Amino acid sequence: MRHAAIGAAAAMTGTTWAPEARAQQAAKEAVAQQAAKDASGLKMSGTLSPDLDVVKKSKGPVMTVLEEFYKVGPGPSSSHTIGPMRITYDFYQRCTKLPADQLAQATGLKVHLFGSLSATGKGHGTERASLAGLIGKEPATVDPLFLDEMIAKPQQTYPVQLGGKTFNLSLADIIYDAPKGEFPHPNTMTCKLMAGDKALSELEYYSVGGGFIEWKGYEPPKKGQPKYPYSTMKELRRHAETNNLSIADVVMANEVAVSGKSEEQINAFLDKIAGAMLATVKAGLSMKDDVLPGPIKLHSKAATVWERAMDQKYESDRAIALVAACALAASEENARGHLVITAPTGGSAGVMPAVVYALTESQRKVPLEKIRQGLLAGAAVGYLCKHNATLSGAEGGCQSEVGVASAMSAALIAQIMDSSPQVIENAAESALEHHLGMTCDPVAGYVQVPCIERCAFGAVKAWTAFMVATNEIASRHRVDLDTTIKTLADTGRDMNAKYKETSEAGLAQNLVLC
Repeated sequence: MRHAAIGAAAAMTGTTWAPEARAQQAAKEAVAQQAAKDASGLKMSGTLSPDLDVVKKSKGPVMTVLEEFYKVGPGPSSSHTIGPMRITYDFYQRCTKLPADQLAQATGLKVHLFGSLSATGKGHGTERASLAGLIGKEPATVDPLFLDEMIAKPQQTYPVQLGGKTFNLSLADIIYDAPKGEFPHPNTMTCKLMAGDKALSELEYYSVGGGFIEWKGYEPPKKGQPKYPYSTMKELRRHAETNNLSIADVVMANEVAVSGKSEEQINAFLDKIAGAMLATVKAGLSMKDDVLPGPIKLHSKAATVWERAMDQKYESDRAIALVAACALAASEENARGHLVITAPTGGSAGVMPAVVYALTESQRKVPLEKIRQGLLAGAAVGYLCKHNATLSGAEGGCQSEVGVASAMSAALIAQIMDSSPQVIENAAESALEHHLGMTCDPVAGYVQVPCIERCAFGAVKAWTAFMVATNEIASRHRVDLDTTIKTLADTGRDMNAKYKETSEAGLAQNLVLC
């Protein structure tokens, strides 16, 4: 109806609506519509549909593989940029396969954002990512400068060809729709192929966290069966201890069985991910006191913290300062919308790269083979958190992002240091436990405050968790990882929706921007 009204107004007045004007009109109507819904008592959706595969998966063994988990893509949010870009790219590909007579009627494409995608999408660059996917860009290969240009030129149009027709799209075709209501997932969006005001084809999608996506009627791809099936850390550790294997060995065996790839192929992928992690840190450290995009006007600080750490006067602070500087560097790259690695999300993309950089670019000089093992062990912890809880800030708060990243990083360190499966579990558990209850309240909807510094603290906590785990009698550790992951899930469900990536409460509400 909204688009019909805009089209009718243009027809009656003889006026051609510019993309910016159309966007402003759509925004006004969305605000008016939302005010009516607010008056009716609608709230942020806090429940997940039982039909989602991400919910069903918790009833079987872990089937996630590395290429699904560690993704390269533009920041600042895996669920708000990488996920939507994958979604719109998928929808465009579907449209290219429609019958020619149907495509002949097409006049454009539209995307409607709901829930958290609507509430904080502006600060997360969701509209740019969504438009980029529609015009054929993929997260792993998109030039971040292309996304930056969308900010500088918001009225720019981009040609899209479907069948024998070409039409122009702009940011005005990405609609910020209702942030509140009952949705199958907090990150819900619909994509439509339009013929005037009529939808020729339409599909509802869900960005379920960590760049993972689903859609209405989603069926997961067929995979092989794991050699060592597990759905809990207890089961994973039993496989390792019974077969005299490391956690990394068990994950590698399953990876081969489930993905059908060889160990050589898997190692090549892990090398690529490790290289990308190091590159994000180096890129972030090279930026000297720039101002990050958005209304917060936040100055970057990674390079300054690094320089201070290298000063002999502060040698006693060096270890912590270097890890923190590396985490700030990668997280600031995420805030710039540059390429990062989901480990497990964009918002937490500073944690694991910082640890990998600290291990390889310091006097430790950890070899690449060891880093591979650490990435496998870290993935195991991330898999379990995804399987039995969530990686989505919109679903579980920041405990599901930085908390999980810290736990993964603690496991990575412990595996690299040849710790036993029990110690790896203990280190991951401690790191996750001390992030429980952490809210996701990005100021102004931007992944900057508190997100950037939070990554630095998450990286330092990972080291602390490892050190504590290796300085206790492992069998005396009182809390197991499965219990903490269950608590993560319970806390996420109980957390007020205002504190789950909506920017309605916490720092987002109380910090006044001048």
